[in-house]
Amino acid sequence: MERRSTVSNVNEDLKQFVHQALVNGQSRQDVEDVLRKAQWPDDQIKKAVNVYAEVDFPIPVPKPAAYTSAKETFLYLVLFTTLIISAISVGNLIIEYIDRVFPQYGRSGMRHFSTTGIRMSLALTIIAFPIYVLFTWLIHRRVKADPSNRSSKIRKWLTYITLFIAAGFVIGDLTALVFRFLSGAMTVEFILKILTVGIISGTIFGYYIWDLNRDEFSE
Repeated sequence: MERRSTVSNVNEDLKQFVHQALVNGQSRQDVEDVLRKAQWPDDQIKKAVNVYAEVDFPIPVPKPAAYTSAKETFLYLVLFTTLIISAISVGNLIIEYIDRVFPQYGRSGMRHFSTTGIRMSLALTIIAFPIYVLFTWLIHRRVKADPSNRSSKIRKWLTYITLFIAAGFVIGDLTALVFRFLSGAMTVEFILKILTVGIISGTIFGYYIWDLNRDEFSE
């Protein structure tokens, strides 16, 4: 099991100052106040102070270090992979049905549709989404048993990578739809596809950005 420091991104001088201040009996609030007067950013102050646990002991007690294990990497890789597959598959499935309902505006421009795309999107959703739900539950159980798991670096990296990939798809889809709009194709189909992309991507972005922000405040 590979150990990693939870405070590697905290200024070394700041860490030493906080440690010495706590050793000399200063309260955490007093330390934060004086650092703010010295114009240190709030996020760095929080990280430096939160290196130490709020326990009654003569010297500052460091919090447990976050770690990355092969099991943890596996859990998050599967989680975010199935999330991406589920989001794309559900989006494609909805768009396929939109094209079926509005065949005169559909991508093929014909009333005859192959069901291959629908079957594939449905199959991917049926397989990927339950796996995503299962791994979400497994990770939630791990975090509940040990809250320090929320500081996982692999979790944060994969979250940002997932948001980046999702952003690429969103930008691509919206660019294609805006191109059609500029070409004079402002139709019901166009509006429904915009809503489909917006709801799916907005839900993913909203939840995971909120989750990351919650980590920042809790650190």
